[in-house]
Amino acid sequence: MNGSVLELFGYPADSDARWSEVTRRQHCPYLGRKCLKNRKSAPEIAIGTCTVSYGRDGKSIVTCPFRLLERKQVLTDCLHLLTLHEPGHELHVVPEFTVPGGSIDYCLVSVHEGKPVDFVGVELQALDTTGTVWPARQRFLRDHGVRARLDATAEGKAFGVNWKMTAKTTLVQLHHKVGTFGGLGKHLVLVLQDHLVEYMRRQFQFDHLNEARIADPMHFHSYAMAVTPAALRLQLAERLSTNADGIARCLGLQVTPDVDLEKILEQLAAKITPDTLMTLG
Repeated sequence: MNGSVLELFGYPADSDARWSEVTRRQHCPYLGRKCLKNRKSAPEIAIGTCTVSYGRDGKSIVTCPFRLLERKQVLTDCLHLLTLHEPGHELHVVPEFTVPGGSIDYCLVSVHEGKPVDFVGVELQALDTTGTVWPARQRFLRDHGVRARLDATAEGKAFGVNWKMTAKTTLVQLHHKVGTFGGLGKHLVLVLQDHLVEYMRRQFQFDHLNEARIADPMHFHSYAMAVTPAALRLQLAERLSTNADGIARCLGLQVTPDVDLEKILEQLAAKITPDTLMTLG
């Protein structure tokens, strides 16, 4: 296990930030308030690590879900799924919305004359770590001239990335929620990093997922972390979609056929003839 801090409280590690002031303020630029990523042993202290470098190839790993809110781009990229939205409607972002099957991080809502007319559920998924990033954070600050206490027992400790638990937990939670959205004719979007999608492809059944289709209720929006001269920046890399049965197949679960739908489709198939073909003549 090895890793280092790439971003702290929204500032790139190689910037000329005044790190003592940054850690004193503990401000999250993506939430516009104090960072919510606190130490369990000292809740008044925010850890502030947004992104870390991990592995031999130095992958840029987002470890805080709020980091994904940069420029609100992930929400903008869901606008097309508001199929009832029209010019003149207002757009609202509602956090921590409860639905059958669990809670949703955000709902992007189209509002007309004070009433919601359409909505999209948006889930943010960062990668969990094994072990704490705190020692790496403290070493980073000391290397940049800031007095940062670190217990001798934690001096050499490193952290890892909990790929398996993050991926499995995410898919199980989606399985509980997507049925609700599909039943309502609405869309649920999972925002995640390209590295996590790559892991899911290797470890779970993913071949049946479609290139993004409006007809599907479940959408995966995968983002890469691009290195620019000024900062790290999220860029949409890939969009995939499926339905509730598709999420079940990802997990290797037995998919229960929709008997009523199958019966209807069979009846329709039996009645389709050359005479039923609609023409404009």
